[in-house]
Amino acid sequence: MSDKPSTPAAENAAGASSGAPKVDAGSSSASSTATKKPIPEQNPAFKAMGLPRIRLPSRNWMIFWTVTGSFAGSVIYDKWQTKRLRQKWCDLVAPIADEPLDPHTAPRKVTIYLSAPPGDGLRSAREHFHAYIKPVLVAAAMDWDVVEGRKEGDVRHKTATKIRKMRKRRGEGEPVEDDGELTIESIREKNGSKTWDGVGGDIVIGRHTWKEYIRGLHEGYLGPADLPKEPETESTAADKSAAAIAPTESAASGAAVNKLSEMLPEEHGKSSTGAPGTEAQPGDTKPTEEQKKEEEKKKKEEAEKPKRRFPPSPILPEQYQNATLAPSTPEIIGPSMGVRMPHLLGIRNTPIRMYRFLTRRRLADDIGRQVATAILASHRPYGTVAEADEDSASDTPREVPEQKAVLDFEERDWWKTAYQPRKEHEESVIIEPMAFDERIISRMRSFQLTSEDERRAKRIQAGTEPITKTEEE
Repeated sequence: MSDKPSTPAAENAAGASSGAPKVDAGSSSASSTATKKPIPEQNPAFKAMGLPRIRLPSRNWMIFWTVTGSFAGSVIYDKWQTKRLRQKWCDLVAPIADEPLDPHTAPRKVTIYLSAPPGDGLRSAREHFHAYIKPVLVAAAMDWDVVEGRKEGDVRHKTATKIRKMRKRRGEGEPVEDDGELTIESIREKNGSKTWDGVGGDIVIGRHTWKEYIRGLHEGYLGPADLPKEPETESTAADKSAAAIAPTESAASGAAVNKLSEMLPEEHGKSSTGAPGTEAQPGDTKPTEEQKKEEEKKKKEEAEKPKRRFPPSPILPEQYQNATLAPSTPEIIGPSMGVRMPHLLGIRNTPIRMYRFLTRRRLADDIGRQVATAILASHRPYGTVAEADEDSASDTPREVPEQKAVLDFEERDWWKTAYQPRKEHEESVIIEPMAFDERIISRMRSFQLTSEDERRAKRIQAGTEPITKTEEE
């Protein structure tokens, strides 16, 4: 009795309520399909060639191409700027190459001093010279001599040797030996050739070379004109004494035998000369054989022992004040210019090395400026600079010679092996404190760029300075 038959109105209401959600779901799917954009058709030409549809790369590819493109762009931009800045300094000194020169006069010559940086070989120094210094010298039609040092101390010795030769030619010490240079100079004098009368100059590459250069100047002008003879070792002295004694003993024994053979009969002479002379004591030969073996062993050890590349310096820095200045010392030494050579080693310094690799244009600009300054030949005396006194408690600055501060910031980049103790046959010039003598540093001159040349270089960089055809070529 409780069940009532359903009426058509109730069924219609229930159907309407159940059908409502179905209508909402259909309308949402229809709206989503309506808002979705159709895929554009591919270019018929690309489609005909079989090329796939062009799409944006994925996230990982975007990161890869961004990093690679940024690095490549930085390298290309740096190379372009490096070439542009190098050309600026080449154009500044190019008019010197167009100046007329007497056919019997040699062009101006500068001396290049370079050596292997600490912890590396000479190849890196040569590449540095060819990349940054040589183009500016060639643009000015300059001639140059190179003093190279493969090991520490080579530049010091070669600089001092060059000065000693000059002193000998001016009458100091023993006459200089003819090593080919005197013959060439005599031939040039006969032909009427002359050397450059103006300023020459020295270009020193790197702080390590600068230290050896300063030591070589002091050794050449304050030391003796002739190197002292090296002391003989025990083995060489024994060999020389044995070689001197052997001929005298053989001659004396031969004379005695001849005299006895003349005085005695032939038979007695034979017996007398044969018997006592040929007797051999077995006990006497053993010590001599042992001595020979010991001497041979000593000789072998000395031959295998590493030796110095050059003789040691005849004068130490402590002896500069009491040394006598050479009478042929010129009034002007140099002029000189220290050129940067940054050389950083070590895998931990990779970020700094990468930054320097991407900013080599700044290095090219700085080195080009220094070389152009040396070519233009304006110079001034070295002065003094202020330096913090480490021994003073108040840290008050003290005045030191300007030569001491030249390229001193490069020492922070030296590899740790440069400060290790040296062996007996090695030199330690670059880690020793620099010593100066007032008589030498007062005669030294430094190249300086004038304000007029500085303004002209800026006009060349801006493109407002006219450049001739020869300079462009």
